[in-house]
Amino acid sequence: MPSLSEIYRAHPLHVQHKHPDLNSLQELPESYTWTKHEDQTNNNSTLNHNVPVIDLNDPNASNLIGHACRTWGVYQVLNHGVPITLLHDIQHLGETLFSLPSHHKHITARSPDGVDGYGLARISSFFPKLMWSEGFTIVGFSLEHFFQLWP
Repeated sequence: MPSLSEIYRAHPLHVQHKHPDLNSLQELPESYTWTKHEDQTNNNSTLNHNVPVIDLNDPNASNLIGHACRTWGVYQVLNHGVPITLLHDIQHLGETLFSLPSHHKHITARSPDGVDGYGLARISSFFPKLMWSEGFTIVGFSLEHFFQLWP
Protein backbone atom coordinates (compact mmCIF):
# COMPACT_ATOMS: atom_id res chain seq x y z
CA MET A 1 0.00 0.00 0.00
CA PRO A 2 1.48 3.40 -0.94
CA SER A 3 2.30 5.93 1.77
CA LEU A 4 0.57 9.30 2.03
CA SER A 5 3.71 10.95 0.70
CA GLU A 6 3.68 8.71 -2.40
CA ILE A 7 -0.02 9.39 -2.99
CA TYR A 8 0.45 13.15 -2.63
CA ARG A 9 3.44 13.14 -5.00
CA ALA A 10 1.21 11.40 -7.56
CA HIS A 11 -1.58 13.97 -6.96
CA PRO A 12 0.10 17.31 -6.21
CA LEU A 13 -2.04 20.23 -5.11
CA HIS A 14 -0.96 23.00 -7.49
CA VAL A 15 -3.43 25.59 -6.33
CA GLN A 16 -1.52 28.53 -4.90
CA HIS A 17 -4.54 29.90 -3.20
CA LYS A 18 -5.56 32.97 -1.27
CA HIS A 19 -8.86 32.77 0.55
CA PRO A 20 -11.33 35.47 -0.52
CA ASP A 21 -11.99 38.30 1.92
CA LEU A 22 -15.44 37.56 3.34
CA ASN A 23 -15.98 41.20 4.28
CA SER A 24 -15.67 42.48 0.73
CA LEU A 25 -16.99 39.48 -1.21
CA GLN A 26 -20.00 40.39 -3.38
CA GLU A 27 -20.42 37.02 -5.11
CA LEU A 28 -19.14 33.50 -4.57
CA PRO A 29 -16.22 32.85 -6.96
CA GLU A 30 -16.90 30.22 -9.66
CA SER A 31 -14.00 28.13 -8.34
CA TYR A 32 -16.07 27.51 -5.17
CA THR A 33 -19.50 27.10 -6.75
CA TRP A 34 -20.64 23.49 -6.59
CA THR A 35 -23.78 22.56 -8.48
CA LYS A 36 -26.23 20.04 -7.10
CA HIS A 37 -24.85 17.46 -9.54
CA GLU A 38 -21.27 17.94 -8.29
CA ASP A 39 -22.39 17.74 -4.64
CA GLN A 40 -23.96 14.30 -5.09
CA THR A 41 -20.87 12.16 -4.73
CA ASN A 42 -22.71 9.48 -2.72
CA ASN A 43 -25.25 7.25 -4.34
CA ASN A 44 -28.91 7.78 -3.48
CA SER A 45 -29.05 4.77 -1.16
CA THR A 46 -26.68 6.46 1.33
CA LEU A 47 -28.05 10.01 1.07
CA ASN A 48 -31.02 9.25 3.29
CA HIS A 49 -28.99 7.79 6.18
CA ASN A 50 -27.05 9.40 9.01
CA VAL A 51 -23.28 9.28 9.33
CA PRO A 52 -22.38 6.06 11.19
CA VAL A 53 -21.98 6.38 14.96
CA ILE A 54 -19.57 3.82 16.42
CA ASP A 55 -19.29 2.98 20.10
CA LEU A 56 -15.70 1.93 20.83
CA ASN A 57 -17.02 -0.28 23.63
CA ASP A 58 -18.78 -2.41 20.98
CA PRO A 59 -16.80 -5.65 20.49
CA ASN A 60 -17.46 -5.30 16.74
CA ALA A 61 -16.11 -1.69 16.61
CA SER A 62 -13.17 -2.46 14.29
CA ASN A 63 -15.45 -4.08 11.71
CA LEU A 64 -17.93 -1.20 11.99
CA ILE A 65 -15.10 1.32 11.46
CA GLY A 66 -13.90 -0.58 8.39
CA HIS A 67 -17.41 -0.63 6.95
CA ALA A 68 -17.92 3.09 7.69
CA CYS A 69 -14.62 3.93 5.98
CA ARG A 70 -15.51 1.93 2.88
CA THR A 71 -19.07 3.21 2.56
CA TRP A 72 -18.96 6.73 4.04
CA GLY A 73 -15.35 7.81 4.50
CA VAL A 74 -16.35 9.28 7.87
CA TYR A 75 -17.86 8.20 11.19
CA GLN A 76 -18.60 9.56 14.67
CA VAL A 77 -17.04 7.88 17.69
CA LEU A 78 -18.59 7.40 21.14
CA ASN A 79 -16.81 6.24 24.31
CA HIS A 80 -13.37 7.22 22.99
CA GLY A 81 -12.07 8.14 26.44
CA VAL A 82 -10.70 11.56 25.44
CA PRO A 83 -11.49 14.04 28.25
CA ILE A 84 -13.87 16.84 27.24
CA THR A 85 -11.43 19.41 28.66
CA LEU A 86 -8.77 18.23 26.19
CA LEU A 87 -11.25 18.49 23.31
CA HIS A 88 -12.12 22.05 24.40
CA ASP A 89 -8.41 22.95 24.61
CA ILE A 90 -7.81 21.56 21.12
CA GLN A 91 -10.76 23.53 19.74
CA HIS A 92 -9.49 26.74 21.38
CA LEU A 93 -5.97 26.24 19.99
CA GLY A 94 -7.38 25.53 16.53
CA GLU A 95 -9.45 28.71 16.64
CA THR A 96 -6.35 30.64 17.75
CA LEU A 97 -4.26 29.16 14.94
CA PHE A 98 -6.77 29.81 12.15
CA SER A 99 -7.57 33.34 13.33
CA LEU A 100 -3.96 34.42 12.72
CA PRO A 101 -3.37 36.78 9.76
CA SER A 102 -2.78 35.01 6.43
CA HIS A 103 0.87 36.07 6.21
CA HIS A 104 1.58 34.22 9.48
CA LYS A 105 -0.15 31.06 8.31
CA HIS A 106 1.58 31.10 4.92
CA ILE A 107 5.01 30.95 6.60
CA THR A 108 4.36 27.21 6.94
CA ALA A 109 2.74 26.64 3.54
CA ARG A 110 2.75 23.02 2.45
CA SER A 111 4.62 22.20 -0.76
CA PRO A 112 2.43 20.96 -3.67
CA ASP A 113 3.44 17.34 -3.06
CA GLY A 114 3.95 17.68 0.70
CA VAL A 115 2.02 16.30 3.63
CA ASP A 116 2.89 18.70 6.47
CA GLY A 117 2.06 22.38 6.74
CA TYR A 118 -0.63 24.97 6.09
CA GLY A 119 -2.89 25.10 3.04
CA LEU A 120 -5.96 23.78 1.32
CA ALA A 121 -7.27 20.38 2.29
CA ARG A 122 -5.06 17.77 0.60
CA ILE A 123 -8.13 16.03 -0.79
CA SER A 124 -8.86 19.18 -2.87
CA SER A 125 -6.83 17.83 -5.79
CA PHE A 126 -9.36 15.00 -6.16
CA PHE A 127 -12.35 17.34 -6.70
CA PRO A 128 -13.32 19.66 -9.57
CA LYS A 129 -14.02 22.66 -7.30
CA LEU A 130 -12.39 24.24 -4.25
CA MET A 131 -13.69 23.72 -0.75
CA TRP A 132 -14.14 26.67 1.58
CA SER A 133 -11.56 25.40 4.03
CA GLU A 134 -8.00 25.64 5.18
CA GLY A 135 -5.89 23.18 7.08
CA PHE A 136 -2.72 22.69 9.04
CA THR A 137 -1.42 19.14 8.89
CA ILE A 138 1.21 17.59 11.13
CA VAL A 139 2.06 13.95 10.53
CA GLY A 140 3.59 12.32 13.57
CA PHE A 141 3.63 13.14 17.23
CA SER A 142 6.88 14.98 17.81
CA LEU A 143 6.56 18.36 19.51
CA GLU A 144 9.96 19.20 18.01
CA HIS A 145 8.57 18.48 14.53
CA PHE A 146 5.60 20.77 15.26
CA PHE A 147 7.92 23.62 16.27
CA GLN A 148 9.91 23.12 13.04
CA LEU A 149 6.69 23.63 11.10
CA TRP A 150 5.26 26.34 13.33
CA PRO A 151 8.10 28.18 15.11
